[in-house]
Amino acid sequence: MRLFVFLALCAVLVPRVHAAPLADSDAKLADEFFAWRAKTAPYTSDDIPRMDRPFGVRPDWSPAAVEQRRADLAAFEARWRELEDPGATVAHQVDHRLLGSAIARVHWELDILKQWQRDPNFYLEQTLAPIVEALTLPPPYDEASSREILARLDAVPGLIRQAEATLQAPPAPFARLAIDSLAGIRGKLRQVAATLPSQTTVPAADWQASADRAATVLEDYRSWLEKILPTLPAHASIGRAKYEWFLRNVALIPYTPEQLLVQAELEASRAEAFEALEANRNRDVPPLTMAATTAEFIARNEKAEASVRIFLESRGILTLPAWLHHYTLRAMPPYLAALADFAETDNFTSPARLDQDGIRYMNPPSPDAGFFWVSDAMDPRISIVHEGTVGHYGQLCMSWKHPDPIRRHYYDSGANEGIGFYAEEMMLQSGLYDDSPHSREIVYRQMRLRALRVLVDVKIALGEFTLDQAAAFLERQVPMTAESARTEVIETTEAPGQKISYQIGKLQIEEMIQEARLKQGDAFSLRKFHDSVWLNGNVPIALQRWEYLGADDEIKKLGVWTTLPAE
Repeated sequence: MRLFVFLALCAVLVPRVHAAPLADSDAKLADEFFAWRAKTAPYTSDDIPRMDRPFGVRPDWSPAAVEQRRADLAAFEARWRELEDPGATVAHQVDHRLLGSAIARVHWELDILKQWQRDPNFYLEQTLAPIVEALTLPPPYDEASSREILARLDAVPGLIRQAEATLQAPPAPFARLAIDSLAGIRGKLRQVAATLPSQTTVPAADWQASADRAATVLEDYRSWLEKILPTLPAHASIGRAKYEWFLRNVALIPYTPEQLLVQAELEASRAEAFEALEANRNRDVPPLTMAATTAEFIARNEKAEASVRIFLESRGILTLPAWLHHYTLRAMPPYLAALADFAETDNFTSPARLDQDGIRYMNPPSPDAGFFWVSDAMDPRISIVHEGTVGHYGQLCMSWKHPDPIRRHYYDSGANEGIGFYAEEMMLQSGLYDDSPHSREIVYRQMRLRALRVLVDVKIALGEFTLDQAAAFLERQVPMTAESARTEVIETTEAPGQKISYQIGKLQIEEMIQEARLKQGDAFSLRKFHDSVWLNGNVPIALQRWEYLGADDEIKKLGVWTTLPAE
């Protein structure tokens, strides 16, 4: 169904921090829609949008399955439109618009981005990411879980055959990334088969046979991609119309691409200047030292997590619920390390597992590790703030306790990444790193990277950067290695709009703080503000602002779209 009409929501009522319960019809639609998504949504290598999925359901991206998704989506969309109620409370209208955004995301996946038709890496996500997700849960695995993981590995050949039948002239850079990713895949799967059986109820021979079948098909897939690579188009930009459709209807970001560029350029300059000031200020301060061993890294993280909790409470910054468990580091098991390049090896738990600690699996600390891992090994508070107790793990757990089912189950990662990035400077400015001057330099360095990502994301989408130009830009400006820059650029091109979420979400939160202080005066409480943002952390910031401040000007800017953008 190609028509997609969004509501013009205009009512401005008394702001509420907590949403009122949904009307029965809205609640029923939300329950059915998100249960459907748990069965049909594509797997992703990202860690934030993971969801609890029923055992036994396998990804299916055959033409027949895609057409069935479209039919199901049309039915959900029709029901959603019938629930329009401009006279409802702001909280209910926010929920309605939120559900509309979730429906728009499926349109984005099926009919605009079309990764199932144009991205060979999509099928690596549908085959290998489900296995990684299952393996991020701590072992040992009972009979049901063991059989489910084996079934996911057994599903690899069928899905890859779908890929070869469904892909239509994917951009060459996407194919090249998939080719590179699959180098040595047989050895990686054999490592899984050799090291996983002791943690499961499945015999080793079954793991070995399944791994060999999957490896053979993936090697054939790699060879097929190499064969067609010279014939594939170089162009990968989605264009302005599609990008703006995403901003307005999925991400609910009330800015034009040009406004995003201006914001990012200013923030990149600000981060560069502040990093220079810090470096000069700290020129005589001894450098940070990395944790020398895995055990030391884990111990540092445990101590830092406890100190961050005390800091939040003593400074009145954010309330952590008493039931919230801890964000922990664990040594990377060999079966997970083998597939770590195909998905994030975090376990933020889920709505059904809030009684468990969050886990981030780690390799032994090394100066040759990636930028973020090196930073964390020097000061684990940096990861605790963005990924852990203050950021993603803590925020997701709080939001998964929300009484409103739409706000529990909605995901886009935009607001979540904005909150995680905002938390970095929130804690810096609150004094967390006063005892570690060089840690402040790291925070500003990360700020610069997030701002530069916006420039790359927008300019690639609009066709103002080629992939080579974008990679050269990041390599020079961050700086980063040529290989890392190219991988970053291809990931940006595959999922346009995702990399902007860090910077733009942070700026929206900062703007909302300013407006809240002006409106509430002496009654303003930073803790209460943050508690509201974190509780509603799955909700795009423009909708949070409407509810918290009663300001609907950004919602009006989003406007009403009547059709999907043309091909």
